[in-house]
Amino acid sequence: MTESAREQTLVAPDAAPLLTILRDGIPRTRAQLAELTGLARSTIAVRIDSLTATGLVAPAGDDVSTGGRPPARIAFNPSSRIVIAVDLGATHGVVAIADLAGTILQSESRRILITDGPEAVLDWALTTASALFAASNRAEADLIGIGIGVPGPVEHSTGTPVNPPIMPGWDRFDIPSYVRRTFDVPVLVDNDVNLLALGEHATAWPDQSDLLFVKVATGIGAGIINGGRLQRGAQGSAGDLGHVRVPFGADTPSHGAQDADLEALASGPAIARSLTAAGIPAATSEDVVTLARTGNPAVLQAIRQAGRDLGEVIATCVNLLNPSVVIVGGSLSRVGEQLLAGVREVVYQRSTPLATQYLTITQSRAGEMGGVLGAAIMVIQHALDPDADRGSPSRSLGR
Repeated sequence: MTESAREQTLVAPDAAPLLTILRDGIPRTRAQLAELTGLARSTIAVRIDSLTATGLVAPAGDDVSTGGRPPARIAFNPSSRIVIAVDLGATHGVVAIADLAGTILQSESRRILITDGPEAVLDWALTTASALFAASNRAEADLIGIGIGVPGPVEHSTGTPVNPPIMPGWDRFDIPSYVRRTFDVPVLVDNDVNLLALGEHATAWPDQSDLLFVKVATGIGAGIINGGRLQRGAQGSAGDLGHVRVPFGADTPSHGAQDADLEALASGPAIARSLTAAGIPAATSEDVVTLARTGNPAVLQAIRQAGRDLGEVIATCVNLLNPSVVIVGGSLSRVGEQLLAGVREVVYQRSTPLATQYLTITQSRAGEMGGVLGAAIMVIQHALDPDADRGSPSRSLGR
């Protein structure tokens, strides 16, 4: 989470609680804010003035009068600033511009190869971002930061990938410094699954404080929302499920190589290898998705088994973390119900009754925009809610 020399504090610490209230999108009067916070109206007035000066809040018309002059209302102004969000996957890239409510204003996506290396991939992202920013007709000062998701482990404090298994040439590459050659703003980098979890939480499950997002694509990883906040772990590697050995039981015979981990059994390429060995040619996750739509029983059975393998590991996560929702996303989630059915079959069998009593296991709803939405939320939290970076509960965005 490297900062730029151009970074400035948008929100005074004493005004942050008021902004947090107003970010739910509901206009309020100063009297209502005083009642909610317990602060004196004179104090409310000073802090609202400071937020108004930044453009983060703005007049929102008058409230209903109870006698005399109607009291003025104020509201959060999400259009006052923008962020650039970048989602880089193994084979896809999305660049977007969003406002402070996390609304995607413009976006562009294309097929990329993360194996082309950091300079080539980031140059595409920066060229695309520059074009979108120019088309937005916004001033440079309106851009408060850039969020980037990459498909590998990231040391969040520095924004550098660390030994990413499917990102050759990216190890310890200084992404923030490279990006700031083009945009002199704060640049935040995180694992793409963490950002998918943030995006899914904000859009589909804002009322759930404990959520597990599992991405199944070229690789496998998890984003953990616990107690309303994203859990990155001590160094940023929390949620690396792909390298967990599958705990086969007596009723689930071991299969695959002796040292196979979850990624080697249940990722898109792993299923493709299994199908190819069975005489059904496939090479990528997209091939598996295409084959699943044919209804071939052998393909559906391979997908169902991958779901069971996922379920073996997710069951341990459910027992350990007790989430209320498990979301399966990533390109392979588009194969249909067979993958989810395999996950549910094992999780409900292996996890404790209390942990699964109200557990929902479902498919991602955010779709292709989930990653850039999460990247935007990461920047917004950093700029407007700095405590979120230090581990306090995250707030859902007003929509």
